[in-house]
Amino acid sequence: MSTTITPVEPAEPAPAPGGRRRARRFVRPGAAALSGLLLFASFPPRPLWWLALPAFALLGWTLRGRRPRAGFGLGFLAGLGFLLPLLKWTGEEVGPLPWVALAAVSALFIGAVGVGIAAVSRLPAWPVFAAAVWILGEAARARVPFGGFPWGKIAFGQADGVFLSLAAVGGTPVLGFAVALCGFGLYEVVRQVLAHRARPAPRQVPRAAVAVAALSVLVPVAGALAALPLVDDSAEDGTATVAAIQGNVPRLGLDFNAQRRAVLDNHAARTEQLADDVKAGKEPQPDFVLWPENSSDLDPYRNGDARLVIDDAVKKIGVPTVVGSVLSPDTGKLRNSLIEWDPANGPVATYDKRHVQPFGEYIPMRSFVRIFSSDVDRVRRDFGPGDKVGVFDLAGTKVGLATCYEAAFDWAVRDTVTHGARLIAVPSNNATFGRSEMTYQQLAMSRVRAVEHSRSVVVPVTSGVSAMIMPDGKVVEQTKMFTPDALVREMPLRSSQTPATRMGTLPEALLVAIAVGGLGWVGARTVRARRSPAADDAG
Repeated sequence: MSTTITPVEPAEPAPAPGGRRRARRFVRPGAAALSGLLLFASFPPRPLWWLALPAFALLGWTLRGRRPRAGFGLGFLAGLGFLLPLLKWTGEEVGPLPWVALAAVSALFIGAVGVGIAAVSRLPAWPVFAAAVWILGEAARARVPFGGFPWGKIAFGQADGVFLSLAAVGGTPVLGFAVALCGFGLYEVVRQVLAHRARPAPRQVPRAAVAVAALSVLVPVAGALAALPLVDDSAEDGTATVAAIQGNVPRLGLDFNAQRRAVLDNHAARTEQLADDVKAGKEPQPDFVLWPENSSDLDPYRNGDARLVIDDAVKKIGVPTVVGSVLSPDTGKLRNSLIEWDPANGPVATYDKRHVQPFGEYIPMRSFVRIFSSDVDRVRRDFGPGDKVGVFDLAGTKVGLATCYEAAFDWAVRDTVTHGARLIAVPSNNATFGRSEMTYQQLAMSRVRAVEHSRSVVVPVTSGVSAMIMPDGKVVEQTKMFTPDALVREMPLRSSQTPATRMGTLPEALLVAIAVGGLGWVGARTVRARRSPAADDAG
């Protein structure tokens, strides 16, 4: 008897379960970072505002059901993916350390938001609570530390978006809330569809959950459409012909201040050229002229040559001119000031910037920061803040003033409108940041402010981009970067106040209350869940 042995092919080794698990560990962190990158890509100069929606949808999938520690880590990764590329301009002249430090500190707030979103993600109507938690994080970041850093508010990426009209309803908090809510709602719609398909037949539709998912998408869109009548560029109080001067700077970077006289001469020369063009009939006579921030870093009250240069230029154009200057008193801190210069009477009013920029215009904790960067010593004398709202009466037109960095702060722009401004000016100096995206990000802020308060906004910048913005947020004229130019245009004046202007911080406070209420609900459920087993044992 013989036995036939059939050779058996050795089986291929099964993939190691441990390897798959390790690979899966990187899926959510990668998705978190990708959601941040999508948020960055939704910001100017790219007209891709809609990318914010899949960004929040992906963030919702990443965070839903996570534990607090995981929520923080994933939120922090999303924050780095968003803010590292967004704030790259901050290291333009001082190297990567300040840039990375600022992005990392700001990302900590988004890490905390991740904890909150993970916590509320199992609540009914969780997209509402999650979007409110995002606004809670933005509100905190806009206030602390050192007065806050609101750069990167989701609203500032929506100047071209369909939700922009909501800025007139409740300002940047309501606009940002709508975008986040719609993104989280999109994820919940997809989740409900997939969950429905996975159920065994006969499938029952969870109506409440589906309704929440659908409304999370439809309500923000419907609200934006309903708010469109609030967006109006008509002239309620006539018009004013405004000139914005961009004189340009001799060179880029922090050291442009070393040629302060050249910067002043550039702006004076471009104003005098405008006067010649007006005389020749090439340009209309402006009612007033706006120079940018730092257009005269020579204090005209202490420097006779600077005063003479400004006075000659203003007399030649023949109308009130706002001059950005650095005032240096004998004692105390410097002032970043806007001076109203009258052709007959010289300087007649000043506005001192109220929110000066930490680590730019003043150095907190100077001795400690010097350990990491000697660039702090470039700021030899700190700037101090002013305490008065900036509204100038220029040839009969009340013009609200928000200097550069102040445009990022809700209160700094709103105050000028509640104090009677019919038009808003945002004199700025972006020369320090070269050809980076910073100037386009800031321009988008001014566009959102135009809709928020239904005011024309004029942005004169030393090196560009200077712009004329209508009350509906549309840019009707703008300059090229690092090119001397003068924009002259008739702009509508308006006096009515939007709901956002009238309500001020109330919409933000209500959204913060929703976020806190959701987090409190989660906390109460957790306490009850921990107590119930003990109660059962006692029984």
